Amino acid sequence: MPEVTTRYRSGTPCWVDLMAKDQQAALDFYRDLFGWQGEVGPAEFGGYAICALNGRPVAGIAPLMAPEGEPLPPTVWTTYLATDNADAALAAINAAGGTTLMPAMDVGNVGRMLVASDPTGAVFGVWQPLEFIGAGVVNEPGALTWNDLHTSDPEAASAFYSAVFGVEIAPIEGMPDHHRGIHVDGRAVGGVVGLQDDPPGTPSHWRIWYAVDDTDSTVDALVKAGGTVLAPPSDGPAGRAALVADPQGAAFAVIAVAAPAA
Repeated sequence: MPEVTTRYRSGTPCWVDLMAKDQQAALDFYRDLFGWQGEVGPAEFGGYAICALNGRPVAGIAPLMAPEGEPLPPTVWTTYLATDNADAALAAINAAGGTTLMPAMDVGNVGRMLVASDPTGAVFGVWQPLEFIGAGVVNEPGALTWNDLHTSDPEAASAFYSAVFGVEIAPIEGMPDHHRGIHVDGRAVGGVVGLQDDPPGTPSHWRIWYAVDDTDSTVDALVKAGGTVLAPPSDGPAGRAALVADPQGAAFAVIAVAAPAA
């Protein structure tokens, strides 16, 4: 199992979480779909549940809440990018044209976080680890395997994330020309792509990809559990993938990664 035991480098997607209207229903759904183990967390952390895959943290699920008098935000998955200093990242975000949605705050002794949007409107989180580094397993069926930014302005977005996190945005070998990679220390850790393949009117957003053993059987199980297929399984350069949504409307992708060519 590809376990992670050291801190993620700055700019690397390191954690994902879901804010759900029905937290317990979401916990049950992802337990059945991916084999996650998770339960409602302590009240002092707002009930935040850390889900595990074979004992390693893989994602968070929390109850959806809104400030008093405001409507509930949409049910979505959020990608968190690693940083060594959340306050410095926040200053860089504001200087580069981003928008603060939740200022930097301590999360007990486990870390420091913030939520922001980039200049094209895509929402993301930032995580500075203390006792908790983020996902403890990746690239394993049922675990996070990729995060990419779908943006209305790839050039502006690339400049923003490079300025804030020091990452390099460059083409990925074997991928279409319009799909660039977010590189940290020469390794692709995520992607940047335009909205040309998204339905008209789709806003800029971060897409989360989970690895699975079999894309078609996973999609069948998701539909039986009340989920929705947004783009049916199809073969691509990285493997067989599908875009889906859970029963509460949170979109994500699943992919059975193609075996390397012999």
